[in-house]
Amino acid sequence: MATCYRHPSRETGVSCSSCGRPICPDCMTTTPVGMRCPECSRQKTVVKTLRNTARRPEVTFALIAINVAAFLAEGNLSIGGQPSDGVYLKGALLGSFPGLPGQGVAYGQWWRIITSGFLHENLLHIAFNMYVLYILGQMLEPALGRAKFALVYFVSLLAGSLGALIVSPHTLTVGASGAVFGLLGAAAVEMRARQIPIMQSGVGGLILINLVISFTLPGISWGGHIGGLIGGALVAIALQLGARYRAQALAIGASVVFGAACFAGSIAVAHSSLAEAPSVPTQLEPGQ
Repeated sequence: MATCYRHPSRETGVSCSSCGRPICPDCMTTTPVGMRCPECSRQKTVVKTLRNTARRPEVTFALIAINVAAFLAEGNLSIGGQPSDGVYLKGALLGSFPGLPGQGVAYGQWWRIITSGFLHENLLHIAFNMYVLYILGQMLEPALGRAKFALVYFVSLLAGSLGALIVSPHTLTVGASGAVFGLLGAAAVEMRARQIPIMQSGVGGLILINLVISFTLPGISWGGHIGGLIGGALVAIALQLGARYRAQALAIGASVVFGAACFAGSIAVAHSSLAEAPSVPTQLEPGQ
């Protein structure tokens, strides 16, 4: 347990939202951006927050561009509902634009674990995911930095794929929702660390609403959503611990290992469920 920098005999779990030094209750000053130490509370300079930064969220824009390009390549521009033609159905299951059915992963198409996170069912699907990605990217990428933000996103994607395969290994699953849910989990962790009320910020409500939708509406991969949410939160916690104990390299390494474990876990789950796989429209050969 850390001790107050002004009162070394007092243990505390609260840090200054500006400089990061541990502070006890007697040294805390409440501000709109969390608790601050006496020195920082007297400063008039702008405090770095989740939204307050001039840096452009370049990784966020790049991810949105990749998702949109992949959606256009699918050739499906229906607004809502399941497409009746195009690459999504003809190619996603067995072809070159794969979604995430377990039998494809089991037969060596491991790339599905990643590419499924960049495909979408229709315009409404991609529009909602990209809107939430844009909002969260503006909050998180400046706070975490480009590399760490990308790490959270891709590990969340892998964790979401694992969750989807555990719950429904033979259902065609596509969408960036797992990665987006991971960003929601990371945002909640970051706000808690800054003593910003999660529900008051809107992130808590957004998580609850999306969880309700995930469990109530048909055709939504709640396994992918929960997996991504947990993955993103765990990576954010690891990065925070790395910053607190000056072990960033260790935290990043642990996050990468966790992502690799999710990838390997997806392959293992796909293989274990292969015996129960339903028949597919076309004979699936290894590596096809």
